[in-house]
Amino acid sequence: MEVISHFFREWAESILLQLGFSIDTASVLNRWIILLIIILFALCIDTVIRMGVSRLLQQIASRTKATWDDHLFDKVVIRRMCNFITPTIIYILLPIAFLTNDGSSDGMHLIVKRVVEVYMVITCIRFINTLLKVCFNIAEQHPAWQGKPIKGLMQTVQGIVIGIGLILVVSILIDKSPTLLLTGLGASAAVLMLIFKDSILGLVAGVQLSANNMLKVGDWISLPKRGVDGEVEEVSLTTIKIRAWDKTLQMLPPYLLISEPFDNWQAMRSSGGRRIKRSLNIDMTTIRLADEPFIESLRKNDISRKLIESISTQSLEGGTLTNLDLFMRSVNDYLLHHPRVNPNMMVMVRQLQPSQWGLPIELYCFSADVNWVPYENLQTEIISYVVAIAPLFGLRMYQAPSGMDLRG
Repeated sequence: MEVISHFFREWAESILLQLGFSIDTASVLNRWIILLIIILFALCIDTVIRMGVSRLLQQIASRTKATWDDHLFDKVVIRRMCNFITPTIIYILLPIAFLTNDGSSDGMHLIVKRVVEVYMVITCIRFINTLLKVCFNIAEQHPAWQGKPIKGLMQTVQGIVIGIGLILVVSILIDKSPTLLLTGLGASAAVLMLIFKDSILGLVAGVQLSANNMLKVGDWISLPKRGVDGEVEEVSLTTIKIRAWDKTLQMLPPYLLISEPFDNWQAMRSSGGRRIKRSLNIDMTTIRLADEPFIESLRKNDISRKLIESISTQSLEGGTLTNLDLFMRSVNDYLLHHPRVNPNMMVMVRQLQPSQWGLPIELYCFSADVNWVPYENLQTEIISYVVAIAPLFGLRMYQAPSGMDLRG
């Protein structure tokens, strides 16, 4: 290296002397000219390798059936990898420009060397972060990782890489060992925890959400206490982005889902049934025993005829059935045979605790279609039917008196 350095410096100095520069000026300029030549040489090597390697790897990736190599050998990844070549070549050839005749280096050589080392660290960090992003993109395509909140984990790893890079850059600039900086950071850990509190809490929450499979992209969640209700669009290190049903975006810190209860409706979506739980109040003054004339009137109606035929004659003669019992059995039979009610889940019609508003009758079943619009349409259809057939059984739905009732 010393021989090469001596040769180039003698060559550059002779050219500068021929151009009319003084000996002192020529000795100063020749090192910068050599440095410029080294930089141009490194850039040429970088361009040649980038073009050749990029085309070769992309051709190989395009011929394979796998999709992960298309991401791994992307132009951006290859360009970031090749960017590390330029400072590496400059760092190796730097002594050619700055070594003196006795083999020692001066202060300018030390400054340029540190600048190149910092540039090497920066290009290395950019390449590692790009590679991490590509790896996580490949992981998202795997069925086991689809929808998982791994973006927060990726940002955490990238943050650690950037933190290590900053420590290396500072250690290079001040010419101190990175271990000394880490010791100093340990002493100021409380201050750092205060500054990066949200990031640390987001990291812990992201790990818990992912490990326990509590949340993933596309889930429908709701936090009634916070007025949040919508689908998860993105889970990052510090923010969970939720698209509300009115198409607005709601932002939450991840640790909020760990510290406060929330509802995840994805299990309902995947179960194949959405619960319908509605109650109607019956006027208790209209409840009476089902005597023979009343039963005969039900036999004349198409809706209630099948129900009466299915009840045994002994039950009818016992005189223990009421019009409310028959009404509830009719509604239960209607729900069991409804084409849009899930028959594999619970179907029940029951009485609740009577109150001053009447006797509540609760309808409990599950819609076979979990989507919002069909679910609401089914609820409307069931409630309308139940209200409509109640007069057939001599029952009246209770509602608070209105102004028209008082006027009459």
